Amino acid sequence: MTGFDAARMLSFDLETTSRFPQEARIVTSALVRIDGRQVDAVEHLADPGVEIPAEAARIHGITTEKARAEGRPHDEVLADTVAAIQQAWADGLTLVVYNACYDLTVLRQLTGDFVVTGPVFDPYVVDRVKDPYRRGKRNLGAMSAHYGVELSNAHEATSDALAAARIAWKQARQWPELTRMDVGELMEFQAVGHHDRQVELAKYLQGQGKDASDVSTAWPMQG
Repeated sequence: MTGFDAARMLSFDLETTSRFPQEARIVTSALVRIDGRQVDAVEHLADPGVEIPAEAARIHGITTEKARAEGRPHDEVLADTVAAIQQAWADGLTLVVYNACYDLTVLRQLTGDFVVTGPVFDPYVVDRVKDPYRRGKRNLGAMSAHYGVELSNAHEATSDALAAARIAWKQARQWPELTRMDVGELMEFQAVGHHDRQVELAKYLQGQGKDASDVSTAWPMQG
């Protein structure tokens, strides 16, 4: 089995209550399943059960009041999200997650036992490893512009998931060797590449006299 088929993937994105994955709770969960010509997009709105900080609401546009009035129970959304991911892996699809270390760590800390049992393709990590010397930001907006893909509404979960899927498709065309790797090779390529880039980042921050203690080298989830 090859590691990545751009015609068969589940692209996944979370919007949450916090930028710190160890304390974040789900606000929206988007799952865009692409299997050949079939594209199915599902977005869940959750009531996180806590106040959504104003800073987070400004980013994704969902207030505590909206989530409480319209959202489903948080644990139901969490369970449906994990089930969809596990089903995609069982069906032989690759999970596409932009900056997987954030979203998958959120799932791990919320469930306590979420594990990666199938292939993950992280467009952010792939870009950093394959094009390490390119200047500029590598957030989803900047990456969408660089790869020439549409990002219709940044920080709206489904839009972000669709953009990540389109970037992944472009990367597979730009670097076709990624599609020839088996699952183990693809995962190792990203894990080792992420580790090396993060070590370089930590050294840079330390050289600038800055704290690098929160720079994690683990992928696809933080340790």
